[in-house]
Parts: sequence; structure tokens; C-alpha cells
Amino acid sequence: MRVLAIESSCDESAVAVLDAERGLLAHELWSQIDLHRLYGGVVPELASRDHVRRLLPLVSAALHAAHTDAAQINGIAYTAGPGLAGALLSGAALAQSLAFGWGVPIVGVHHLEGHLLAPLLEAAAPKFPHVALLVSGGHTMLIDVRQIGHYVLLGETRDDAAGECFDKTAKLLGLPYPGGPQLAQLAARGRAGVHKLPRPMLDQPGFEFSFSGLKTAVMLLVRNRQLTEQERADVARAVQDAIVATLCAKSLSALEHTGYDTLVIAGGVGANEELRTRLSGQAAARGARVYYPRAEFCTDNAAMIAIAGLLRLQAGERWDERIQVWARWPLTELSWPV
Repeated sequence: MRVLAIESSCDESAVAVLDAERGLLAHELWSQIDLHRLYGGVVPELASRDHVRRLLPLVSAALHAAHTDAAQINGIAYTAGPGLAGALLSGAALAQSLAFGWGVPIVGVHHLEGHLLAPLLEAAAPKFPHVALLVSGGHTMLIDVRQIGHYVLLGETRDDAAGECFDKTAKLLGLPYPGGPQLAQLAARGRAGVHKLPRPMLDQPGFEFSFSGLKTAVMLLVRNRQLTEQERADVARAVQDAIVATLCAKSLSALEHTGYDTLVIAGGVGANEELRTRLSGQAAARGARVYYPRAEFCTDNAAMIAIAGLLRLQAGERWDERIQVWARWPLTELSWPV
């Protein structure tokens, strides 16, 4: 089976072609970072309009790169949620049009399931069951992944997500949008231990997160101060250390709770090198192994939608011709085809 997938949940337009036997044949992506940078964040209406402009040319580019024509596509997968409603509708409308025109089945994919299954694109794929840390700009969740399509939420953030905390504290330090990667680069020049910032909820049982207090602590630390470049780097280092320490502690606790020896890191923050280094080392010391998608598949992309869609289509799932999207769609509502 060969699947064409479309991702348009937020500010990346992406298309991929995945073959069940030959693997990933092509993946194309257009980032809207430059479009939204002027506003300091994503503007939903601009995002939707840009998806309309970009997606069809990306489909053509992906098919060309995969040396594939329409007659060789056996199914379509698209992101049905969660995300920005207008952005999701842009991708869904194109996906349904292609499925109708080509006479192939279609399935909507949960964006977070795509992130969870992205490591299956790698040659060394994680086994099931495992714990997944899904950590991005909009989500910070620990999930018991018992099998494909069976996800039990262990805990999530009560307020800001880890990626959101990265971005907001980066803005406090005067870093350009998107702030998370910029803060990580600045933190590499920071000195350890200069500032001690809170590790939210590590003193409480369970697997929930909270990063709003950390953001407030940074705001109080830098308010009314003219920081030198080194002082900015020191603050960035303290922010990253606090976030990474919290994510590591909660993730290792979830492994102990479940008794699993496999941890998967998914989502945009999963590309953070400090998180990867620390978590891999601490997990190995406990006899556990950590799996990550490659960096380009941590952030939003269509390859992850393709693998989730391919598995569901192979299992017999089919959606009708309605254009269906959900801005909010709990991961726990997913079921697997019988």
C-alpha cells in the first residue's frame, strides 16, 4: 500500500508519500515561520490562507520526488485534529478532493498519534508497550502506549506546555520568534548554577506538569533589568535546566510506575539536544532505552501522519466523504479498527 499524507494543523504545510514496503519515498514541508515572525506568534487566518496556497504545489512536489503518479496512490491520510480549525479544514478539503478524484480510501489522523508513531519511521523502532513523553509547544503529556491505537494518559500539563514555556521565556529575553530553539542556542553559552529556578511539581506525586510558575519566576528575575549577553545566556541556561530536569524526573518516574524499559520522546521539544543527552543517560543508568524520531520528524510533518494513516488503512479503517476536523480532540477518544 502507498499512502499520500497531508499535514496542516498549525503553521507548517507538509505532504509525504509512504510505501508499506519501500518506506518513506518523499516528504515536503513549507514552514510559515517568516510569515508569523512579524506578529510574534501564529495568526490563524494567515496560517489558513497560506495552507491554501502551498499544499497543492507540495502534493505535486512530493509525488514527483517519490516517482509516483496518482494511479499508484492507494490511500490518503490527513490531519483531522487537534489544531487550528481553519488550517485543518484547508488540508481536509484538499485530501477529500484528491481521494474523490483518485477513487481511493481516506482516513483522518489524530495529530498527536502521528507524533507518537513517528519513531516507527526509523530503522530502530521502539517496541510496545512503552511510555511516551509527548512534549511540544501545545502539549506536555506522559502516555502509556500499550499498543498502536491504545493510549492511556498518565499525566499532562495543568497550564503552559514545556514548549510554550520555552517560547514565552525566550520572548522575555528578547529572542525572536520562534523562541524555543533560540533559547536553546543561547543556553549553550550559559553558566550552570548561576540561577536556581523552580522545578514545578517535582515535590508532588503523579505525572502532571506545570510550567506557568517557572515562566513567572523568569519574568520576576529579568524585570526592570538590562542584562548583558552573558547574563541573558545564564538565564536561558537556568530555564532550560529547569524544564529538562522536570521532564526527565517525571519520565523516569513513569517508567518505574509502568515497569516498562522503553521510553519514546515525541514532539518539537524532543529535538532539544540537552533533553536528549540527559534523558538518554539517566534512562540507560536504569536499564531503559530512549527512542526519538530524527529531528526533522519531531516538529510537525506529514511523514508522521503518513505512518499513522498507513497503519489505520491497513487495519481496514475508512472515513466517508465528509470534511471532518476537530480543533479539540482528546487522544484518549481514539479507538483501533476491529
